[in-house]
Amino acid sequence: MIIVMQQNATEQDVADVFERVKKFGYTPKMIEGSLRKVIAALGDGRDKAQLQSLESLHHVESVVPILKPYKLCSREVKRENTIIDVKGVKIGGKSLVVMAGPCSVESKDQLMETGMAVKAAGATILRGGAFKPRTSPYSFQGMGKKGLQLLRDVSDATGMPIVTEVMSPKELNLICEYADIIQIGARNMQNFSMLKDIGKKNKPVLLKRGLANTIEEWLMSAEYIMSEGNTQVMLCERGIRTFETATRNTLDLSAVPLIKEKTHLPIIVDPSHGVGYWQYVKSMSLAAVASGADGLMIEVHWKPEEAFSDGPQSLKPAKFAALMKDMGKVAKAVGRSL
Repeated sequence: MIIVMQQNATEQDVADVFERVKKFGYTPKMIEGSLRKVIAALGDGRDKAQLQSLESLHHVESVVPILKPYKLCSREVKRENTIIDVKGVKIGGKSLVVMAGPCSVESKDQLMETGMAVKAAGATILRGGAFKPRTSPYSFQGMGKKGLQLLRDVSDATGMPIVTEVMSPKELNLICEYADIIQIGARNMQNFSMLKDIGKKNKPVLLKRGLANTIEEWLMSAEYIMSEGNTQVMLCERGIRTFETATRNTLDLSAVPLIKEKTHLPIIVDPSHGVGYWQYVKSMSLAAVASGADGLMIEVHWKPEEAFSDGPQSLKPAKFAALMKDMGKVAKAVGRSL
């Protein structure tokens, strides 16, 4: 249920409703709207009649049931798009954001060269993995803390915020020291205990869709994070596993308008993981912009043929720069900008 406050409701009125909601056995969460304050009452659905009775208060406009299983991220709760500010980079507004960089941090030269190149081409956020999830236990697993330190060095040099992936709760505090955005990878989308831990952090979160998860399951994972107090969540479509083997995954661009309809959270598209081959990244990037995505995450490497991971899907800096120019044209055509 959500309790919509009257436009002239005072802070004391809000505090009064909070106390009543708690007394009924629900957890109140404030949702700031553009015109009115809205309080979400989270619980298992018992004693709904008591919540409905709050409509009799002079400072309450209405009490509305939320039909979706996901509450805080639903359009029913918040009609306006959520805009997340990451060190001045606004995600979810009219301007598209581009997160670019290598799959794995390999060396200072590799990261600095790539970081400077994507910055010059117009990228606004630096991506790079310090802890890498790999299918084989014998593959390169990342540089760990040293990789995070290199990310911070390049971030300081370029002025771009950092997004990097957390693999387990034991790394969370360390990653929070260095990263500006915490990435939750596809394999951890339903690691619910970790989602709760991340929900207690005051850090923007990029939640990737699981390997074969439905949109509702994806949004329920976002709900786990938001229910713990962290509302700075953005979603990332990175392709799902289907019977098709011609590409690494099947990039589900129909998810973009669906997400826009169902939730107020920003959505990012990762065409690099979505297709797995650099030849198709440009087409899928342009299609993602046209479909309404709020941004893209693109793998770029100065020497993809020598990359420790995901070389076949990484663009060289020159191809990335050309892609950015074309994306600008598509963005303008759909009323957005880069």
